[in-house]
Amino acid sequence: MSLSESLCLWLALDRLRAADPEHYAIWVVKSPYPGGHVHHDQIWNHALNQAWSSWQSMFSLRGLPEVPHVSSAYASAYVPQDLLALPAEDDGGTAQPTNYTSRLMQHLGINLWQWLFDGPVKGSLDHSSGMAAGQNSNLKLRLEVRDPELINLPWEIMQSQAGRPAVSLNLQVLFSRTTSDVDPLTDWGLDNALKVLLVLGQDDDDIGADAALQLEKEADLLKEILERDDPTGGRPVPRQVDVLLQPSPAELIQQLEVGRYNVFFYAGHGVPAPDGGLLFVQPGVPLNGTELAQVLTRCRVKLAVFNTCWGAQPDRRGQQAIPRSSLAEVLLHHGVPAVLAMRDSIADQEALSFIQVFTQMLAARKPVDMAVAIARQHLLTLYKFNQPAWTLPVLYMHPDFDGEILYDVPTNITILPGDSGVGGRARATLTAVRDVKSPKKVWPIYGGLMRIGRLPDNDLVISEPWVSSKHAEIFYRRVTAQGSTNYPETTYFLRDFSRYGTFYLSADGWQQVHRQEIPLKPGMQLRFGSAEGRLLEFVVEARSPEV
Repeated sequence: MSLSESLCLWLALDRLRAADPEHYAIWVVKSPYPGGHVHHDQIWNHALNQAWSSWQSMFSLRGLPEVPHVSSAYASAYVPQDLLALPAEDDGGTAQPTNYTSRLMQHLGINLWQWLFDGPVKGSLDHSSGMAAGQNSNLKLRLEVRDPELINLPWEIMQSQAGRPAVSLNLQVLFSRTTSDVDPLTDWGLDNALKVLLVLGQDDDDIGADAALQLEKEADLLKEILERDDPTGGRPVPRQVDVLLQPSPAELIQQLEVGRYNVFFYAGHGVPAPDGGLLFVQPGVPLNGTELAQVLTRCRVKLAVFNTCWGAQPDRRGQQAIPRSSLAEVLLHHGVPAVLAMRDSIADQEALSFIQVFTQMLAARKPVDMAVAIARQHLLTLYKFNQPAWTLPVLYMHPDFDGEILYDVPTNITILPGDSGVGGRARATLTAVRDVKSPKKVWPIYGGLMRIGRLPDNDLVISEPWVSSKHAEIFYRRVTAQGSTNYPETTYFLRDFSRYGTFYLSADGWQQVHRQEIPLKPGMQLRFGSAEGRLLEFVVEARSPEV
């Protein structure tokens, strides 16, 4: 779950309160290269205010909220002249921005991009993107908005220029929001199945005799959508979806504790509040974000999804937004790895379309941020660039979370040694891990797979503090050398999932492998979690036919 090996550019912005109230600092908190930690000051100018006001007048679904540093004397008929002059170029989605709403969307997106990525910050982004392209990998772009007045802005629509895709639609630069001052991220390892707890709370219109029947129908529909396979095929992981209808807080906590879920999904009524809002799991029975965070982290839930209209919004006290009060931020502060919530109201059909594709991408073992980007593209295709649907989901990710929930699929077929498929005899070799200092301590690898970690359900348990709960695995794969016409050879690999990595001894000394896999050779010495850890050896030895 660690982000340490990913290419990540983490930006933060905050108001410089000792200076002009419209004066902001933008700086790089995390960079994939040492010179990328830059700082830049910006002024929140009148043109940005006008672009944001015009955008809200067209796209806000709950009325016009306060605009940063702008009085309420706002003229809704204002149309920026540079917006009218925008060329009718491709928007990076499926439509040409030839109408006013498309140009308005594009206008604010370009203005936000130019404001955030200016001066040395743009140079850091360009350099980081170039590194990712050179390594044929994704760049994870994280944005931390510390001034609560700017959280409501749709940063997801930023685009570098007309004709370029919005940042949240890009599959090469995976965009998410984040927050600092968080509890450490616990290493829970990766899972081999998607286990979802679907909770339907009080509905906004939860009145009348038909309310219970409607709730059951909604639950059945959501469950069917969450379990629906991707029509393009592939090999999705197993999925389990359990449903709770308007549970009491005690029932919800009990189900989370016994179910071992990795995804929590809530649909229902709620209101903003200072401690992460209030979720009405039953009519008149609220559960606040802080209370929910305790049980989610204790039960090792990796992703929380909220189909509510306010989950990504901070609460307000009078005319002031309360810092770190949104549900998404509160959950991250307490150690939940990822939270997906809505920035504004979203129509039922739009939400269902997004959730279906998002879940299918998770089941296809996509990282959370990539799954969100693909599902967002789907919304844009269905409802077009000039509609707000694709801009509404907001993804928050813990600073240390890389987005992985499930084991990846090996690129080659894994075949278990000793299993001929027709009842053949076992192999004539013993494959095992042996303690170098105590050679009589040997752990055979049965069925071609050994799980290693600190928890007792592993095949090899190592009770050392630097060993993760699910640290690594050793598995068997048949590999044919490139260009070879011979039959595949049997090869064992070590795949690391841990926080601190696995060390192996090579001709150049001890080397570290972290969240990657390496081929194993007989006699290779290993240490898990620390170069000072227990010294083990991978062995492949001939054994007698009687064994």
